[in-house]
Amino acid sequence: MNVNQFLEHWRIAENPFRAEEARHDGVFRRAALSVDAPAASVHSEFDKVLGELSRPTTSVVFGEKGSGKTAIRMQIEERVRAHNARSPDAKQLIILYDDLDPFVGEMQARFGSTKDAMAAFNKYRLVDHLDAVLSLAVGRLVSSLVLGRGDSEFGEEAGRTGRRMPPAMKQDLVLLQALFDAEDGDGSRTRELRDSLRMPSPKGAGTRAFLCAAGWIPAAAALAWIIWASGAFGAAEGASDRGWIGDLGVLLGQIALGVALVGYGAVLVKYLAWDRLKRSRLARRTREEMRSLARSPSAIAASLASVDPARLIPGLLPDPDHSETARYQLLERFTAVLQRFGHSGILVLIDRVDEPTLVAGDAEKMRLLIWPLFNSRFLQLDRVGVKLLLPIELRHALFRESQTFFSEARLDKQSLVERLSWTGPMLYDLCNARIAACTPADGEKRPAVLADLFADNVTRQDLIDALDQMQQPRDAFKFLYRCIAEHCQNVSTEDDAWQVPRLVLDTVRRSEADRVQQLHRGVRPA
Repeated sequence: MNVNQFLEHWRIAENPFRAEEARHDGVFRRAALSVDAPAASVHSEFDKVLGELSRPTTSVVFGEKGSGKTAIRMQIEERVRAHNARSPDAKQLIILYDDLDPFVGEMQARFGSTKDAMAAFNKYRLVDHLDAVLSLAVGRLVSSLVLGRGDSEFGEEAGRTGRRMPPAMKQDLVLLQALFDAEDGDGSRTRELRDSLRMPSPKGAGTRAFLCAAGWIPAAAALAWIIWASGAFGAAEGASDRGWIGDLGVLLGQIALGVALVGYGAVLVKYLAWDRLKRSRLARRTREEMRSLARSPSAIAASLASVDPARLIPGLLPDPDHSETARYQLLERFTAVLQRFGHSGILVLIDRVDEPTLVAGDAEKMRLLIWPLFNSRFLQLDRVGVKLLLPIELRHALFRESQTFFSEARLDKQSLVERLSWTGPMLYDLCNARIAACTPADGEKRPAVLADLFADNVTRQDLIDALDQMQQPRDAFKFLYRCIAEHCQNVSTEDDAWQVPRLVLDTVRRSEADRVQQLHRGVRPA
């Protein structure tokens, strides 16, 4: 007998226990991602983690691999989408900060060392995370405006909304794009954004262009005057009353020509050399401060050329003297821009911090990477909620920290879930919800439940006790998958044995419980 035949007998169209990763689990999407999903599909701590969507708050969750952190993240996304559909004027923008590879890789490129594997991680600061979050968010909004397509995330008429913003807010958005838009490699997106917002040229740009283009005219006029005064045009040959006048005219023309050439040269030096040099120096200084982003100084300089000079001031641009202050200012201005598009707040979802290639599950690297985020001011920002879904290894490291660390992080205010744990009854109900999601609706027949798949001498409590030893969904699914698979391998279809016997249950339970214990003790891989 094969597994499919066993499941078909119970009218289960798909194996409910095959998947091990929520991102690739179709059963999970059907069973747990709808607004009216069964309560059993949602962890009992979910409402605490989600908080009140009208006022986004921070939550910190620790859990083992397979305990459902990514599932909670996906459920948060689904709840936010439903909330946004119900409240188009009070939406929450989700910033999914779960692919850290590009940002960690950039830090490694700048600070990495073959002698010190921790060099790049020791350099991580809160502002490096803020830059990454702003880059992800700003890029999405700018793409929606520049590409001019209706995007449900920012409204079907995002372009019209952008054009109706106050001029100062448009300037803020252009500055944000110039700094954080990772897709802009040559400054062209900055110009396209200005065009889409129907903004005039930056202050002084018209004067600069006119002087550079027409500054040669006074010099040409002075040269023409010299030629005329010297008798080349209209001078009467031999006219004695023209001699001293012609000499004076030539002299005045020469003076005017010299002044015009010096002035035009000064214009060219200032606008084509000096201003470019200043922008290049500003771009390099900005690039040195924005360490986790891959934008080149030349791209930043090209974008800054389209920014109003009034925005290029200390305290607003990232620099060593105004590091966090500048980021908070820029984040506040971005949230103000988002309000114009119906977003009253931001939710930053941080997940999979153990998966970047350079981290590879190393607890110390994860600690150095994540600890800068435990900043009370950041975690309690108005209109910004941060959901940190962290590996259990960081919980162990957290409790070794000093009282000073806890005072600065104020975790007592952050909806802390110390361990994302599952009991046997919770896992039993979860498995039944997954079986129901794989069973076609039939009003005449009751859908199978987990107890139906096991022999009559296996009680519901036996299954709950076995699942309790598994402790989390991934291991519970592995346990049930093995029970079904081993039973099917040992019987034929002709045996008509459509229930897993107690012997198989007990054998697999001992094996899987031992594996789970070894995993938690760190003596075997996941």
